[in-house]
Amino acid sequence: LPYRLIGVNIGKGDQFQPDFLKIAPNNRMPAIVDHDPADGGKPISVFESGAILLYLASKTGKLLPKSDRAKFEVLQWLMFQMGGVGPMLGQAHHFRIYAPEKIDYAYDRYTNEAKRLYNVLEKQLSQQSYLAGEHYSIADIACFPWTRSAANQGIDWADYPQTKRWFDAINERPAVQRGLKVLADLRKPLTDDKSKDILFGNTQYTKK
Repeated sequence: LPYRLIGVNIGKGDQFQPDFLKIAPNNRMPAIVDHDPADGGKPISVFESGAILLYLASKTGKLLPKSDRAKFEVLQWLMFQMGGVGPMLGQAHHFRIYAPEKIDYAYDRYTNEAKRLYNVLEKQLSQQSYLAGEHYSIADIACFPWTRSAANQGIDWADYPQTKRWFDAINERPAVQRGLKVLADLRKPLTDDKSKDILFGNTQYTKK
């Protein structure tokens, strides 16, 4: 699909700007605006990664099977990402990498949860090529980005060979490489105290 990319600098607080909050009230990325919706009506905005993936799969008829049996196989693994992989690995990142002080309980809690989640992935991927079967789907698209930082989550790829095989296969896809290049070109490191306060401190709690 043709698209226009608009970067959001979270270190500067772009995610709190009124125009962005109109389409992403949770002040998180990504968010999309479809100016050519299937019904021919006014533009449709969608926030939250899972909802965006479902919207695009519905619009294009791709990456989400039609039959209930196959479709819900994909959807349950999409929900696995939304309810487990994203939130828990995000906390592992925070307490292992970004927390200003090491809190042993939190460090161990989320590192262990990361390993549990990777064990779930490993078992599933030991039985088939992708999370929901033999075909790449929106479930794989949702989970893959989180596994790019496995080392930061306390994960040793040697312990999860089938998940690493899955990771490598997705990482080599041309469309994935194009997406990763976009990220590499635009991403700014969050190293200064002001950026960290905007992302993790009191700034994000101010009512907008």
